[in-house]
Amino acid sequence: MDTKTILADNGVNVEALLGAREALTQAPEAARFKWRASCEWAHGTHARSTIDTFYGLGEEQKHRQPHRIETDHPELFAAEDHAATPVEVVLAGLAGCLTAGIAAVAQNRNIQLRSVKATLEAGMDLQGILGIDGDVRNGFDGIQVKYTIDADATREEIEALVAQSQKRSAVFDIITNPTDVSVTVS
Repeated sequence: MDTKTILADNGVNVEALLGAREALTQAPEAARFKWRASCEWAHGTHARSTIDTFYGLGEEQKHRQPHRIETDHPELFAAEDHAATPVEVVLAGLAGCLTAGIAAVAQNRNIQLRSVKATLEAGMDLQGILGIDGDVRNGFDGIQVKYTIDADATREEIEALVAQSQKRSAVFDIITNPTDVSVTVS
């Protein structure tokens, strides 16, 4: 009896990822990356960020094309609402990183995804950033991530995908662990 193994196709080249992992295991210095973004003020609270180059694999790298992200604030903050707020972009970054991880882990585990949707919500008390109450934190007071996933898998397998994605997510780590940030003026 000849049986064919049906492989999931979620668009992730797991073979290449595993090859990169093996190569970086042999050359850990090449695993040291530096990500960059530059930002220019446009007007009011509107700003434009550009992401173009990064350092990795022991040398300078360049994206195929520069990527741009704009940020602003809504009109109720006396702004012009040209783009998402910076904190919304943070939520989008977390959603994108976790969702990419789900696709990669599913591919590696031969689980076919049909759809994946993340909905994120974060609370914030503006009394902190507006200087009304110095005891109120400026940032989020918590983030809720809710996934709706349709896949050829059991609920337990889907939960395991999400857990593994969370475990390996760079953005999840950045948000949930303190990161030193140095700010200078030249």
